[in-house]
Amino acid sequence: MDLGLTDKVAIITGSSRGLGLATAQSLAAEGCHVCLCGRTESTLADASRMIAESAGADRVFSVRADVSLAGDVDRLVEATVGRFGRLDVLVNNVAAAAGTGLLDTPDGEWQAAIDQTLFPAIRASRAAVPHMEQAGGGVIILIASIFGREAGGRMTYNAVKAAEISLAKSLAQQLAPRKIRVLSVSPGSILFPGGSWWKRQREQPEQIARFISSELPFGRFGTAQEVGDVVAFLASPRAGWVSGTSVVVDGCQSRMF
Repeated sequence: MDLGLTDKVAIITGSSRGLGLATAQSLAAEGCHVCLCGRTESTLADASRMIAESAGADRVFSVRADVSLAGDVDRLVEATVGRFGRLDVLVNNVAAAAGTGLLDTPDGEWQAAIDQTLFPAIRASRAAVPHMEQAGGGVIILIASIFGREAGGRMTYNAVKAAEISLAKSLAQQLAPRKIRVLSVSPGSILFPGGSWWKRQREQPEQIARFISSELPFGRFGTAQEVGDVVAFLASPRAGWVSGTSVVVDGCQSRMF
C-alpha cells in the first residue's frame, strides 16, 4: 500500500533510538524526509547513518537539541524547515519521569516530568502549526502510553502520559479547521536495546518472565518497529479521517482500553 508520504517532511523528537528511531525509519521507508533530534551527538550520528543507508542520505537530517528547552525546540523546527522547505508531520516522542510514591516524590521530580515530557510536546506543536498551515495541513502525533489511562509504572509517568492523551484530544478539535490532524498513540510494554524493559530483562530475568506470562497475552513484548509502522500509517493521508483519538498498540495488554 502506498501511504502517500513521498516527499513529506517529518520531525520526530527523541529519535536517536527506540520508538523515535523506529518511527523515523518507517516514515523514511515511505518516502518522507525525516529530521532526527536527540541530546547525544554520537547516538544521533549512528541513527542518521542507519536511515541514510536504508532510505538515502537525502532523506535524513539531524539536529542535536534538548527539547525541554524552549529555544532548542524553536531551533529544531526552523532548522528543519530551512533544510526541507516545509513541515508536514510532527511526532512528539520525548518522555522522562522519575519518582516513586506520593509521599516520597518531591515537587522537583513532578516538575521535571512535566518539563521533560509535556512541555516539549506543547512547544513543538505550537512551533509546527504555522508551517503546517503554510503547507496546507499536517499531522501532530503524541507518543503517549497505555499507562496514561490505567495504573502501572511510575505515578509521574502516568500523569504526564494522561496529560498528553488529553492534550491531543483538545488540539485535534482546535486545529481541525486548519486542516491539521492531532492524535496520540498509546503503546504498551515495548522492548528495544537500551530501553527500560531491555535493562530489566537483563537484571531480573525471572521477574520479567513472570510479568510476560501474566500481563502480555501474546507471550512477548512489542517491538519498536510495530509502533513505528502504526505511526507512519496514522501520519499518512490513508488515515485522513483519524483525529482526536488515542490509538493503542499494546498486543491487548491494557484493561482500560
